[in-house]
Amino acid sequence: MTATTQDPGIAATSARSTRSRRSMPPMTPKLAIGLLIAGSIILFGIIAPFFVGDPSEVDNVGLAGPADGFILGTTQTGQDVFAQLAYATRGSLTVGLIVGILTLFLSAFFGIIGAYFGGWLDESFSLFTNVMLVIPGLPLVIIISSYVPEKSILLVSVVLAITGWAGSARVLRGFTLSVRNRDYVAAARVSGEKPWRILGVEILPNLIPLLASQVVFAVIFAILGEAGLSFLGLGAADSFTWGTMLYFAQNGLALRLGAWWWFVPPGLLIALFGAALALINFSIDEIINPKLRSQTRATRRGWKLSKAELRAATKEDVL
Repeated sequence: MTATTQDPGIAATSARSTRSRRSMPPMTPKLAIGLLIAGSIILFGIIAPFFVGDPSEVDNVGLAGPADGFILGTTQTGQDVFAQLAYATRGSLTVGLIVGILTLFLSAFFGIIGAYFGGWLDESFSLFTNVMLVIPGLPLVIIISSYVPEKSILLVSVVLAITGWAGSARVLRGFTLSVRNRDYVAAARVSGEKPWRILGVEILPNLIPLLASQVVFAVIFAILGEAGLSFLGLGAADSFTWGTMLYFAQNGLALRLGAWWWFVPPGLLIALFGAALALINFSIDEIINPKLRSQTRATRRGWKLSKAELRAATKEDVL
């Protein structure tokens, strides 16, 4: 009988891959529904503008409901609501993308780097983050937007990112403080690894689920914040977004005239996209904290047991 030998490096690699596959969370219904809804809206925002006309084109049709020529009817000036919805979806998603990226970089810079190096750098970063955290976001956004006459999507996104990154930085700082004191980080530091390599190889991979959760939350905040600003007339003046559609629908007395096709589609997409991102965020929270998955399973199991006990008790009462 011959004994087979295996390279220790290959064995360790296969063991790590096996552990990673076992630790990967399953595709839950919550995550699947969130990804399906969010992916459908994102595809609509990317593809639909190529197949519609000019959303600003004025026609003499006037205010009309959905008909053969217009899928979602027209506005008071005869503009195609479906074309506006397509471009508005792309505009709102652009705002969410820009704010998500800027929030990721700002929160990671002030939260992770300061917490790892510590000392005066961490204290100064923490002080600046606390100052930004106590400043009310929406009033500051309204003040900044009101003083800028020509507002673009980029400007609105930058303003929203500046006023919304501090909370994520505080969360990342607290988690980084706990990770930097772990044994494998201390071992890498003692072995002479460079600080940037320790940040990129040892600490950052542990923060990826948390970073993803913070980015999803920032996108939700950006889309809702932009919709609120546009509804108040302080949004981007040269672009269509879900908020600008609601603003023009309000000014055109769409609700009073019963023109539901003008304000229901953008409001419905805001609600659906926000709900989808919330489901994704809840699923990421379960990935970060496995206790949430076990609690969810225990709650579900207890709910099934209570239903079974209720049916048994009902049968006993009938007998």
